Amino acid sequence: MQGYLSLVLHAHLPFVRHPEHDKFLEENWLFEAITETYVPLIRTMERWLRDGMDTRLTLTLTPTLCSMLLDPLLQDRYVRHLSGLIELAEKEIHRTHWDKPFHDLALLYHRRFLDVRDSYFACGRNLVAAFRQFQELGKLEIITSAATHALLPLLANHPPSIRAQLLVARDHYRSCFGRDPRGIWLPECAYVDGVDIVLQEANIRWFVTDTHGILNARPRPRYGVFAPIFTPNGIAAIGRDLDSAKQVWSKNEGYPGDSRYRDFYRDVGFDLDFDYVKPHLPASDKRGFTGIKYYRITGDSPDKQVYDRHAALEAAADHAQHFLEARMGQIRRLAAILDRPPLLLSPYDAELFGHWWYEGPEFLDFFVRKAYYDQDVFTLVTPSEYLESHPTQQVATPSASSWGEEGYWRVWLNETNEWIYPHLQVAQERMTELARRFENPTPLQVRALRQAGRELLLAQASDWPFILRTGTSPEYARKRVKDHLLRFIALHDQLTRASVDAAWLGELESRDNLFPEINYRYWA
Repeated sequence: MQGYLSLVLHAHLPFVRHPEHDKFLEENWLFEAITETYVPLIRTMERWLRDGMDTRLTLTLTPTLCSMLLDPLLQDRYVRHLSGLIELAEKEIHRTHWDKPFHDLALLYHRRFLDVRDSYFACGRNLVAAFRQFQELGKLEIITSAATHALLPLLANHPPSIRAQLLVARDHYRSCFGRDPRGIWLPECAYVDGVDIVLQEANIRWFVTDTHGILNARPRPRYGVFAPIFTPNGIAAIGRDLDSAKQVWSKNEGYPGDSRYRDFYRDVGFDLDFDYVKPHLPASDKRGFTGIKYYRITGDSPDKQVYDRHAALEAAADHAQHFLEARMGQIRRLAAILDRPPLLLSPYDAELFGHWWYEGPEFLDFFVRKAYYDQDVFTLVTPSEYLESHPTQQVATPSASSWGEEGYWRVWLNETNEWIYPHLQVAQERMTELARRFENPTPLQVRALRQAGRELLLAQASDWPFILRTGTSPEYARKRVKDHLLRFIALHDQLTRASVDAAWLGELESRDNLFPEINYRYWA
């Protein structure tokens, strides 16, 4: 073998759980991802295992995502959601009976939803345990992220907040997977000096950064992004390979834009009679996505052609072959000029595969099979495996960077969301003050301190400023930030007055119920 390739999928969703409502629109983010990405990924890895393939994949499961996947309320609501999809698909089978192209697609969706339901119940509704099984078999490396996916460089003026985000995440990973994480996906691949000090404390050995975080390191790395570097604190930083990223992510050249693939936006939730689809919509008072889509991308024209599943799978196979040949050629060229086997790190959002790009799981399956059976140029590895076999690397300090727009923090710090950070700064300083003040708290005060930590972590999530910037659900994001900050302020006031409202605290604990054993002293 002349080199190595590491595929890293980053699975993350913000913590959205609303027991106060029977049905809540934004909870559908989780339900769609389970149906279209997480269960298909599990089924794909099961087939690799069944066929005796010695495969390797790296997957981030963020603490907020794991908390939702393990939550009984959300599990029940997902089963209700999936039952609704099956019912809608059955209605569609009857409605399209005399229209063969649509009828065949309705049958396809019905089978897929039934298969997802079978897989979900086969693992006891516990997808975290299903992924853990693959890690214990040595086929998958599961890594973590910051507790609520906070953009760590924007917390750099309050180091205890970075410490809490990372150590709470480490503790939560232990509770889910029975071991410490070896790697971490820094939220938005965002790095700044000082983060590696806390990673060292958490005993995390490596992290993913964007390309220019490595290329602009001091001193300049001898092997560019094709080998890790060690920070001065001994943590490996591994940079994203731009060529493999471009072939998937590029708006104009990326595979998901092929005209044969399914169009994400043409959904029966918008196309069919409102009263017909209303029982199956994520919010019953307005149109939305159901997941049943009958058209392919076709082109820029609003006139779309009917989705051809066979043609789409042919496209996925063609693209997998093209991706394989591109990586083989890239590694051959690098191996000829480097004095060590190159490592290509190809990281992507997991939800791209299946949710945004419906044929993504099939592309991944085709590619891994081709890489396993049809070539001898590179080996699929996890970053931890690579570091175990190549423990000597250059020491350099990565530059501040992210994989967001313009490579830094512009997406999360701009005119739409800058109002958040002065409020966060005050809350962060107050949290440290609380953590230092109560040396021997009462049991009720411990509960209040823990809940204050949860509310602060949730307010720090990078998802809210991102949504405010993109404008997808700005009112919801704005309300979430304000609600968590107001709850934190109330808890701070009650703790400082030594008058904690136990009934109200219990309500907060039942609503924002992640990280049950959170250590509030991390902020001290």
